[in-house]
Amino acid sequence: MASHRIASYSIGGVTRYGAVTDGGIVDLSARFGKDYPTLREAIAAGALIKLAEDAARHSPDHALDAIKWQPPVPAPEKIICIGVNYPDRNAEYKDGQDAPKYPSMFMRTPRSFVGHDAPLVRPRASMQLDYEGELVVVIGKAGRHIKESAALEHIAAVTLCNEGTIRDWVRHAKFNVTQGKNFDSTGSLGPWLVPYSNESQISDIRLTTRVNGETRQDDRTSRLIFGFRYLINYISTFTTLVAGDVIVTGTPTGAGARFDPPRYLKPGDVIEVEADGVGVLRNGVVDEAPSIE
Repeated sequence: MASHRIASYSIGGVTRYGAVTDGGIVDLSARFGKDYPTLREAIAAGALIKLAEDAARHSPDHALDAIKWQPPVPAPEKIICIGVNYPDRNAEYKDGQDAPKYPSMFMRTPRSFVGHDAPLVRPRASMQLDYEGELVVVIGKAGRHIKESAALEHIAAVTLCNEGTIRDWVRHAKFNVTQGKNFDSTGSLGPWLVPYSNESQISDIRLTTRVNGETRQDDRTSRLIFGFRYLINYISTFTTLVAGDVIVTGTPTGAGARFDPPRYLKPGDVIEVEADGVGVLRNGVVDEAPSIE
């Protein structure tokens, strides 16, 4: 387990941030809130390590079972998701095409994500809620036209994503997947941020996804078609990356849609996304509440 874990959470209806320890959570917003109202400001200031080191001097303020986990980065300007970024995932399409020349990508809204231990919501509009376990990099230093050689210097932290997808809705349109990727509360981010230190932290780590304890996805980040340096360089060509931007880097083969018959998520299921040195992102599933006429 990573030694530094910085999370956003709510307690008593108030959103805060703190350091996760084996005994609970140290409330850092109580100590640093004037300088960094949220983790997004702390990320921009390059202060994550400082926060973690300060927390080591304090006893926990809250038990973990007393808090509600939130997606780690509050109100990110951009959540950029990369599609088809593992070789076996490309082969799933059975179109005979080699690996793509450029990455596929799409944007997601913050509202489409919940935090760790919160349930994903299967919408009334579709029964085809699917899982996609992914490693996430969070930008710490703004930049445009970032060179690959300097790209990793712009990473502040890593976290995890279950990039939940409504499969039939991603096929509604001819060219885009936006609607199937943005249903409210269908994906998750978390459980916390692990401050980024060096390339070995992310270059070849195992990423797995389990559904009800059964391993469905299992791959290593060293096999990414488009690596972390390239993605930051490429994305920063068309948009300015800013502190707190979230890049969801792609999912391995093994999503539920690829089984015959497909194995979509249903209420009561538990999905766990795990990566070496990061942790485990866990979520259940519930149905969307019926409308009140």
